[in-house]
Amino acid sequence: MPRIQAGEALAPFRVLDLSRVRAGPTCVRVLADFGADVIRIEPPPGIDANDNMFVDQREGGDFQNLNRNKRSMTLNLKTPEGMAVLRRLVAGADVLVENWRPDVKTRLGLDYASLQAINPRIILASISGFGQDGPYANRPGFDQVIQGMGGLTSVTGFPGQPVRAGIAVADSSTGLYLALGIFAALLERERSGQGQWVHASLLHSMIAMMDFQAARYLNEGAVPQPCGNDHPTASPMGLFRARDGSLNIGVAGSGNWRRFCESLEHPEWIVDERFATERARIANRAALTQEIEAVFATQPVAHWVDRLNRAGVPAGPLYSVPQVFDDPQVRHMGATAQATTRSGTTCTFITQPVHLQRTPASVQAAAPDCGEHSDEVLREAGFAEHEIRRLREQGVV
Repeated sequence: MPRIQAGEALAPFRVLDLSRVRAGPTCVRVLADFGADVIRIEPPPGIDANDNMFVDQREGGDFQNLNRNKRSMTLNLKTPEGMAVLRRLVAGADVLVENWRPDVKTRLGLDYASLQAINPRIILASISGFGQDGPYANRPGFDQVIQGMGGLTSVTGFPGQPVRAGIAVADSSTGLYLALGIFAALLERERSGQGQWVHASLLHSMIAMMDFQAARYLNEGAVPQPCGNDHPTASPMGLFRARDGSLNIGVAGSGNWRRFCESLEHPEWIVDERFATERARIANRAALTQEIEAVFATQPVAHWVDRLNRAGVPAGPLYSVPQVFDDPQVRHMGATAQATTRSGTTCTFITQPVHLQRTPASVQAAAPDCGEHSDEVLREAGFAEHEIRRLREQGVV
């Protein structure tokens, strides 16, 4: 079958995906959706029971979500023959993505120096929990642990009740940061003709996601604290109860505050000394919340969302996940796409949120079967039919 091409933007590039679990496949999914020829390299069934937490459910949403638009070949990297095949694939690739521990790369001969000797244009893209060197370099990394060590858990939840974020922030952000690094390395290669080693860690990515909270500590000594659904530097901003549910509002700055008060028909709040400035509103947050919720209690959420937005004040309902995908704006944006799995079922995917006018990303194929494209990838790499048969007989593919 022809290669899967979901878009045109990255069509010239071939990517070898040796990554597992979450962060690496998230990175590679971006490349695949924008048209890169992604070859997911997996061990033959039964070789590595710990290969991937999702492989036993290939038709499930998790595996499909991470591995759409990719081809799959099996390769036993625990054999010299398998490593020899991989080196031939490296010779014709643009990018190799992996998340082995640093010491494993060196032992396998897949560190950057070794790959560069095979292909000077190769970009090695590595993900780790804690970085490629340093005292924690060989520790295993997991999103839950990294949220705690990166500071996110300390500012999430309510005072005295730290809570992890409900999604894998460290994994997802690291995958996106690594994709950004790959794009930069590919652009630079156009000028220099040389590949390079690109690496990102869950810990550094999580710290980068702390952004303002980290910057305020580093430059002002302000230690951020959890504040529940409130905002640390603005008020009123957060979740407020209305007659039939809750809505989020974002009233930051004097202009928004004035429009908010006028929309709620309480212009006296504008000059009330308890609420007249941002600092005063933060200091008197409890009293202000009580006043606002007394007004909101008179009408349903939809009324206030519509009224505030018409006044130019940011406001939105609190959605469950099913409600998210029922929203007319979400449907209009094309936030989902469908593809047929190898068993004939329909799988729905979240599309890329970055829209390119001429060369958009797309979902063209569901996740492949294990080893579905092994023979064709080997042929493309120059292997003869008798060589492919021998590799199969040896259990290499």
